[in-house]
Amino acid sequence: MEFELVCGLETHIELSTKTKVFCGCSTAFGGEPNTRCCPVCLGLPGSLPKLNRQAVEYTVLAGLALGCSISPISHMDRKNYCYPDLPKAYQISQYDVPLCHDGQVVLSNGQVIRIERIHLEEDAGKLVHENGRTLVDYNRCGVPLIEIVTKPDFRSIEEAREYLELIQLTMRYIGISDCKMQEGSLRSDVNVSLRPKGSEELGTRTEIKNMNSFTFMERAIEYEAHRQAAILRAGEKVQQETLRYLPEENRTEPMRSKEDAKDYRFFPEPDLYAVAVPPEEVERLRESLPELPQTKENRYRQELGLSLEEARLLSRYRKIAEYFEGVLPHIQTPKNAANCILGQIFRRLKTEEDKEQAEIPVSPEALGELIQLLEGKKIRVDLLKKTLESMLDTGKGCMEFLTPEDLAGISFQQLREMCCQAVETNPKAVEDYRSGKEKALKALLGAVMRQSKGRADAAQAEKTLRELLTAPAARA
Repeated sequence: MEFELVCGLETHIELSTKTKVFCGCSTAFGGEPNTRCCPVCLGLPGSLPKLNRQAVEYTVLAGLALGCSISPISHMDRKNYCYPDLPKAYQISQYDVPLCHDGQVVLSNGQVIRIERIHLEEDAGKLVHENGRTLVDYNRCGVPLIEIVTKPDFRSIEEAREYLELIQLTMRYIGISDCKMQEGSLRSDVNVSLRPKGSEELGTRTEIKNMNSFTFMERAIEYEAHRQAAILRAGEKVQQETLRYLPEENRTEPMRSKEDAKDYRFFPEPDLYAVAVPPEEVERLRESLPELPQTKENRYRQELGLSLEEARLLSRYRKIAEYFEGVLPHIQTPKNAANCILGQIFRRLKTEEDKEQAEIPVSPEALGELIQLLEGKKIRVDLLKKTLESMLDTGKGCMEFLTPEDLAGISFQQLREMCCQAVETNPKAVEDYRSGKEKALKALLGAVMRQSKGRADAAQAEKTLRELLTAPAARA
């Protein structure tokens, strides 16, 4: 029997507020264990929470970016469960009335992933397992967290990864989280089930907790799908349970039986007021949203004529996109700016974090000035690249590195003379080319470019060399 994979994701994202969701403790990552907590986030008797307004605004921004409706009135709830990483023995979350609901994400294959809800809650502490002991660090306890819950709309591992990458990209773009998976500020629970192909009925699901790596998530889904398929083919039933993924062994193992809402005994949080988000506040936040990456990518392709890959890379990083758009008013052809950024500049921004920060020593105006010289046929591509490297090394403008001779250009007659000289002084390359070795032409072209100090038009030089090498007189 063939089975169809059915997945849903519950993605947890830590918000980039300076203080925690219900107290004034710092949300900075790391620090000595248990040094960034207070009576409120530790749940000590007599302490009272106070809701962080910015955390609410960030949650609404996330909802608007994902096409959600915003609840004008919502409230916080107590979710009761007793684990050592929750010192209060309950978590303040949202149950029946989340801040955001009914959104969607559209994948590249056209699949619509429905967003059921986005709610605000507090993060738990961190369990540290070492030397056979389990220690608890409460520094993370109370950090504001949103949970983005999808419907079970994923039908492949590739769809799940693309969705999570889009969520990470979008949340970074709107500035509400750094979404660093290695630091736990983005992690996802994956609900996995199988059903016979063609069936509309959902199978029994298992939940794999706290995926903090795209690769681990893919491997965990693949393993769990194979495990469930083997169970079903043996005529047995999949048990509803919560699992952890063991990457070193590439397998899942049970943590506990899967809880339902009734197990948490939700009730409205008595120490906090209801949360009101009036329509005018929603509109103010909507207007503050930047152009989102998918929209920007489509615009770059349709209006600026960039390729899919160029548009995707430039729109992936908000500061890179802003830099690119800062160059455009100064040039005629957007592709020239794209080539410079995706070439010399990207080579220097080696990591994802480097590209996110986009600390480029050359201003958009200065790059525009250099590209103007190319578009005005004052310099050629090779000289542009060489000059841009010097600009990136020093932060100086292009005129610091270009001489009057560089800008004078080369006449067609001068170029032909250089090509003739290259042919005369490189007989071995000429012989190789005429015997069918196409690569030999590169040696001749290199000689011309060296003689012209990069000022020659490479395409015109190549054309002239071919004419010289194939002309009857030259063969005679």
